[in-house]
Amino acid sequence: MSDGHQDHERVPSRQRRRFPGISSRAYEHPADRSALVALRRLSGFDTVFKALSGLLPERSLRLLFLSDSVRVSDRQFAHLNVMLRDACYILDLEKVPPMYVNQDPVPNAMCIGLDEPIIVVTTGLVELLDEEEMRAVVGHEVGHALSGHSVYRTILLFLTSLAVRVAWIPLGNVAIMAIVTALREWFRKSELSADRAGLLVGQDIQASMRGLMKIAGGNHLHEMNVDAFLEQADEYEAGGDLRDSVLKILNVLPRSHPFTTVRAAELKKWAASRDFQRIMDGHYPRREEDKDTSVRDSFRESASHYATHVRGSKDPLMKLVNDIAGGAGDLGDRMRRGFGGFTSSGSSGTSESSGTSGSSGSSGASGTSEDTKDGGRENPEDRPPRDGA
Repeated sequence: MSDGHQDHERVPSRQRRRFPGISSRAYEHPADRSALVALRRLSGFDTVFKALSGLLPERSLRLLFLSDSVRVSDRQFAHLNVMLRDACYILDLEKVPPMYVNQDPVPNAMCIGLDEPIIVVTTGLVELLDEEEMRAVVGHEVGHALSGHSVYRTILLFLTSLAVRVAWIPLGNVAIMAIVTALREWFRKSELSADRAGLLVGQDIQASMRGLMKIAGGNHLHEMNVDAFLEQADEYEAGGDLRDSVLKILNVLPRSHPFTTVRAAELKKWAASRDFQRIMDGHYPRREEDKDTSVRDSFRESASHYATHVRGSKDPLMKLVNDIAGGAGDLGDRMRRGFGGFTSSGSSGTSESSGTSGSSGSSGASGTSEDTKDGGRENPEDRPPRDGA
């Protein structure tokens, strides 16, 4: 690994933009917001959330990392401390969360905590990534902290552990796993949001891509190619038939993170979008405006995103859903046109009848009334002949 001080002095570190007062809404993936709305609406989630908020041993968690990991500071992992403070400065996170390095060869990082977030990175990750790649990861975790993801992440870790312990209790595991599955679905989407935050901090899409490639294939960059890696994501989405679509769903269900190629493709797409460019130009939602944003607006935006995603997806199952939806829409249009013609002709007949009555005037109506009063009956012979009579 190259010298931290030299890497820190390199561009783009000196030229990175800062985003004062930025709201997490600026970088949150629409799927993240909609999954969180769905999670909060899940039956029993509020009860579990309130119960665990008071029961989880957060102090014990903090003491565990304090006693068995290395806390990042000016004197320990100083280059990580510089990156952490830099990330908080760029995203305007006022309170810098504590950060720990934990001995674990598996490359990983997480942001947990109920009252205050804690960032933990493993030695495997620190040894795997270079300075700019690591900067994106630190920004990723600071993005989790700014979005308030650490609370739900902590509950997910606890419930996953609890589900193993109560697996022998009839129905007990089923109830917990329903919430765990919903939490995992949300957390996978939240990773897409945090990847965006990492890009806003690092402001180097190539470094973000390299980091994801290394997580997928190890420290062999000379053997890997970004374009080929992104082509894998296209092949993954478009390949196979409906059976493969179902297998994709089954494969991702037990995972806490989306597949790396998918993350890379999503991030690349966002980096090329107008939304990202507007943020870089200083036009983004502010925290002071968050209170004016309703859940309904977020849900509407998420629904619009999903509709666009389904229409543009190459996945066989998504294509089928789009075709069915399109077919239903065409059928609905035809039915509306059919009913419209029927209504129009019915309205025309009604107006003609009205016109006949109207031509008689009120006197005609009175005459009918008088015939009724006089007990008069229309002579059948006076009626005009009808077809088929």
